[in-house]
Amino acid sequence: MELGGTVISSLEYPGKVSLVIFTGGCNLRCPYCHNPEMISGGEGVPREEIESEIRKQKDFIDAVVITGGEPLLQCAEVKQLLEFSKGLGLLTKLDTNGGFPGRLSKVLKLVDYVALDVKAPFDDYKRIIGSDIGAKVKKSMEECANSPTYLECRTTYVPGLLNQEDMEKIAKSLDCDLYTLQQFRNRTVLDRKLHKTPNPSRDELFKMAENLKPIFSNLKIKTAEFGEEMV
Repeated sequence: MELGGTVISSLEYPGKVSLVIFTGGCNLRCPYCHNPEMISGGEGVPREEIESEIRKQKDFIDAVVITGGEPLLQCAEVKQLLEFSKGLGLLTKLDTNGGFPGRLSKVLKLVDYVALDVKAPFDDYKRIIGSDIGAKVKKSMEECANSPTYLECRTTYVPGLLNQEDMEKIAKSLDCDLYTLQQFRNRTVLDRKLHKTPNPSRDELFKMAENLKPIFSNLKIKTAEFGEEMV
């Protein structure tokens, strides 16, 4: 299995302590990707070794979070890790870009919480990230919405790529339990041209979220300075 590493976190599964598993490899090349070192893959690690780490940590964690990269590029192995984690009585969370709705449907019954990246209005993905997968992401959202799995949709607000109109269009199209606006950070992103793009401030993000609240009421923002805040 292509692995980018693991870490214990109290942030990645809200209200829980989790073992976060970073898978290597991604099907997208988003210009503002903050984990560009994982795009091409990771270290080859036997799945059994990862399972051993989960078993080792199970008395100290509440959940297992599988993130990336894009985990569903390794759907068979991810499914086995989810089955293993559920077998130990742990909660499970999957972070995905939504590009593989068919694969998502195969693992959804094993997932308690999905965090789905909605990177742009569904009909405008090509302009924002250079890949026209909006219809697939919408299908992934619908798969989750029609299941008992808790669904958080999240958008990284990148000045110059997205504007208020884009954000309103996204908010109007969502069918999820929670919508999160994430702060763009220009330090390690894939496209060097974005290194000069200013990071939106906490106040700017909060004001944008307040403007969206009449459209989608359950909102939070996430910034490096203040963490997660409900709006």
